[in-house]
Amino acid sequence: MKEHTPTAAAGNTPAATDKFSRYQVFIVAILAILQFTIILDFIVLSPLGAQLIQELAITPQQFGWVVSAYAFSAGASGLLAAGFADRFDRKKLLLVFYSGFILGTLLCGLAPDYFSLLIARIVTGIFGGVIGSISFAIITDLFPLQMRGRVMGFVQMAFAVSQVMGIPLSLYLANLWGWHAPFLLLVGVSVLVAAAVILYMKPIDAHLKLQTESKAVWRLVRVVSNRHYLKGFGAIVLLATGGFMLMPFASTFTVYNLGISLEQLPMIYMVTGLCAMVAGPLAGKLSDQLGKYKVFFWGSVISMVVIGFYCNLGPSPLWLVLLLNVVMFIGITSRMVSATALMSAVPDPADRGAYMSIQSSVQQVSGGLATMAAGLIVVQSPGGALQHYDVVGYVVITTTLVTMFSVLAIDRLVQRKVAAAAVAGATV
Repeated sequence: MKEHTPTAAAGNTPAATDKFSRYQVFIVAILAILQFTIILDFIVLSPLGAQLIQELAITPQQFGWVVSAYAFSAGASGLLAAGFADRFDRKKLLLVFYSGFILGTLLCGLAPDYFSLLIARIVTGIFGGVIGSISFAIITDLFPLQMRGRVMGFVQMAFAVSQVMGIPLSLYLANLWGWHAPFLLLVGVSVLVAAAVILYMKPIDAHLKLQTESKAVWRLVRVVSNRHYLKGFGAIVLLATGGFMLMPFASTFTVYNLGISLEQLPMIYMVTGLCAMVAGPLAGKLSDQLGKYKVFFWGSVISMVVIGFYCNLGPSPLWLVLLLNVVMFIGITSRMVSATALMSAVPDPADRGAYMSIQSSVQQVSGGLATMAAGLIVVQSPGGALQHYDVVGYVVITTTLVTMFSVLAIDRLVQRKVAAAAVAGATV
């Protein structure tokens, strides 16, 4: 297959006909599988909650600390990693943090008590929280802007795959051999992924020639004080708000407010996950062909309409709940894929690792704060139904509207960068 030569002039143009080389296909596949392991490790704790609370004899509040420990340690490590993220070969950096992630997951699989599990989740978060940013920096280094929508669509499909395949398999193993089993299986899969990276991924070090600062602290200060980068960080805060406010209470709202039984709940996750697996790559392809902001705009419109209707529903038939969940996930997926691809062009090549690390940190922390804010808004009645979930929906709609203007400013910034790069014969 013919190798692709990046051309900055194509930038954000609608006609993206570039073909992937075999090596690029490998990179997309290995990063998608790698993201699958990271995401599954993060989300598998929630469905294991009932079993963990019983077997470890802990309170729901203690379980909440186990879940949040990963997010906050990931946010802190992302910020700390920003100072040196661009000073190493990205392949080596990826392997170092992925090895730490595997160690943390192994500690989870061997944890005998609550305290050991809490420490293991902190270790896993410290290493796992940075891997996503390294992966996105690799994508930005190896793929030109007009191909990144498709790449992001496939890589972010990992969330849907973990929901459709990972969670059911993890629950099956947990019921068969105990809650440690999913983590130990994940260790085995991750070791194979690491071996593939070692054997087949080439060094990614072109950015090293562009480095100027010798001290990590000055690099961090320069990146966080760049006004263009601040626009990207602000957009990430707003993007994280929507999903992290709605999702933690979605299953409770579905069961107690919409009248869907616990037996029917897995079907909703399965169907929406399958649709998201299709929607991710499709949204990526459309964002490359039609323009990234255009796909983001219509994804936002779809999300706002469905969220406004969904959050005000009462008892509803299963088919309607399924339909609304599918359409809502299509809108949210379209927003995330197109926005991630667009914002990958914000940092300069020398700052990509630092920018992505800070962006990951901002996303983790803002997501945690959004979940806390939603918890302050909703109230559960004695019968189990959630009150004020409609207020959460209105907050998400408002932040979505603001995000549309924020991402529009980023789109115009990227277009100017693409035009300037085309004149200079450089890449974005």
